[in-house]
Amino acid sequence: MPQPKPSRPTQRDIAELAGVSITTVSHVVNGTRAVAEDTKAAVLRAIETTGYTGDAIARSLVTGGTRSIGIAISLLANPYFAMLMQAIEREAAAAGYTVLLADTHDTVDTERETVRTLRSRRVDGLLITPAPGDGSVIGELVSLDVPTVLIDRLATRGDVDQVGVENIQSTSALTAHLATLGHRRIGMISGAPGLSTSEERTLGYRLGLGRSGLTWAPELVVCGQSSRAGGALALNTLLALPEPPTALVVANDSMMVGVLHEARRRGLRIGRDLPVVGYDDVEWADLVDPPLTTMAQPIEDIGRQAVRLLLGRINDPTRKAQTVRLPPTLRHRESCGCPGISAP
Repeated sequence: MPQPKPSRPTQRDIAELAGVSITTVSHVVNGTRAVAEDTKAAVLRAIETTGYTGDAIARSLVTGGTRSIGIAISLLANPYFAMLMQAIEREAAAAGYTVLLADTHDTVDTERETVRTLRSRRVDGLLITPAPGDGSVIGELVSLDVPTVLIDRLATRGDVDQVGVENIQSTSALTAHLATLGHRRIGMISGAPGLSTSEERTLGYRLGLGRSGLTWAPELVVCGQSSRAGGALALNTLLALPEPPTALVVANDSMMVGVLHEARRRGLRIGRDLPVVGYDDVEWADLVDPPLTTMAQPIEDIGRQAVRLLLGRINDPTRKAQTVRLPPTLRHRESCGCPGISAP
């Protein structure tokens, strides 16, 4: 008679052999909670002894990694992030890593769940664009020694790797440029609250006013919630002022879309009736009429640096955390009211 095939090892078998609970085995396999080193070692020995694979996750614990990285990013927040994702994938592929993507929808609760999902897939490290108000998720990853790199939205903490663009001086330069054209009431449509990029670009706007000898007027700064609809609403609010601004700094291209649509609805000509400057420089920035004057983020460099920082952290978990700030490039076109300037 044919002998029955031995059953596939289960987490219960691992738990019995290691002398721990099934819950503890699950935490070790899925990385959902910190486990004492001696307990984790016992579970790993049991995994190796039984040959338990658990969809390749447990095997990765023994062999040392899945050669995959997770990305927790909001694909809805800004078209810039989709371009950044492509840059990350190219750099990761060149290093022999696959990429697992999870959309955070720019909320902390969803971000927490997506991070846990990615960790359950045993990714070797994580790239994250933190949601507004985030802090606990990053703190948990740092405390668990999960290789992590923050992208674009940087934190003030110094215990995590991060890479993004320089926001303060560049937004100051955009504001000062409008001032050199004679504008004395320069408005700003700022990004969603709780984001470091929003705070830094608003600070840069204020710095640019000061450097140009202009007075800060709080009513000239309206939050556009980093969205197209928010940008349109913010423009309405600014134009309803007794003394509306004569020019605008718009803190990202999602809000710029709303500004352009609302200006068209009102019959306002960008660059003439309402000079504007922006931030991000997505691919259509030089295709609209007039082409947009904007700060172009070095997307390829950000993606490349983020992957390299993460792989460096994976290979050397004890090295000192690094913060990398890359300079944006001014794309001086015509939306600011300067005639006859072509995009580079």
